Amino acid sequence: MTRTYLDYASTAPLRPESRAAMAEWLRKEEPLRGDPSRSHFEGFAARTALEDSRDRIAAALSVRPRQVLFCSGATEAIATASFGAANRRAGRAHSVVNAVEHTAVTRWADRGESTTVPVDETGRVNVDDVAEAIRADTAVVHLQWTNHEVGTTQPVPELAELCAESESLLHVDAAQAGTQVAGAVASGADLTSISGHKLGGPSSGLLILRKGLRLPPLLVGGDQERARRGGMEDVLAAVGLAAAVEATCNSAVEEAERSRHLCDRLISWADQRHGVSMVGNSENRAPNIVCLTLEDVEPQPVLMGLDSAGIAAHSGSACSSEIGEPSAILQAMGMDAHHSLRLSVGWNSTDSDVSRALDVLDRLLDELSSLRKKP
Repeated sequence: MTRTYLDYASTAPLRPESRAAMAEWLRKEEPLRGDPSRSHFEGFAARTALEDSRDRIAAALSVRPRQVLFCSGATEAIATASFGAANRRAGRAHSVVNAVEHTAVTRWADRGESTTVPVDETGRVNVDDVAEAIRADTAVVHLQWTNHEVGTTQPVPELAELCAESESLLHVDAAQAGTQVAGAVASGADLTSISGHKLGGPSSGLLILRKGLRLPPLLVGGDQERARRGGMEDVLAAVGLAAAVEATCNSAVEEAERSRHLCDRLISWADQRHGVSMVGNSENRAPNIVCLTLEDVEPQPVLMGLDSAGIAAHSGSACSSEIGEPSAILQAMGMDAHHSLRLSVGWNSTDSDVSRALDVLDRLLDELSSLRKKP
């Protein structure tokens, strides 16, 4: 069965550029034995590949190489930003988060003193509410670039100015930035966390630091990554990630336009289908994520039906996970947290993918509706 993948917001298929770069690296025997910190041929070869990857990422994101910190993933990048900001200056450990941040952010904030700012019914934060939450001891303000469940984008540039005035750091979770990743880095944030696998690279991550900013390290040990992260670097992941970042930035305009077109088709279908509606902000939204509410329909049979038909999607509710709880994101927005469906597209999605998904959804919803009507 041919599969249709519409769950890019969870993870993206590996880009051919990333696959080719890592395959080429794996064909080289000597560098694979090398520790980038060692002064021998194998070590120099590994160091060269690592720093070349850093240079390429920096060029694609328009930053300096020393601003690029390799991490195991966006979760570690977020943890590094959170820990470093809270321990950077004595007496400034308070943090500000909004109610729809990813748990990788909120659980770090919960470890210390924090203020949670509400969002409106579209999932967007109000700049004035954040300004009111910032205190003299606020170390960091956390703000998503794009919400991972509903696709709403946040007013990052405005809050960057606000944080600069208050001398609080701004950390932007850009795990879902996708084709907008370069824009997220250029938004004025002090710290930007990036997910490699969501860009079509390997399971890895980046933390981009503002020029001149120094943070105490989360992982201590050796002096790798300019003493900012202990532990031997994953050179293979860096090679694959550099290729994915370059490919994403080089094709950003075309990919964003195609993704927006595909998601507009999904939204148009929802507008015409009884019992289905879009959740999120209609103007300030990512081009590749659509969250739908399904009136009186549980997401699990819809997900199972889609999967049986060869279509991968995700419920915005955590009911489909091991947690068995409704979506905290939708609850914070005051929306139905029990009956949602998230569809997300990416670098190799096509019109036929969307057409197939809509045909199956029409059939599934008709079948489930007829079952409800039976006595």
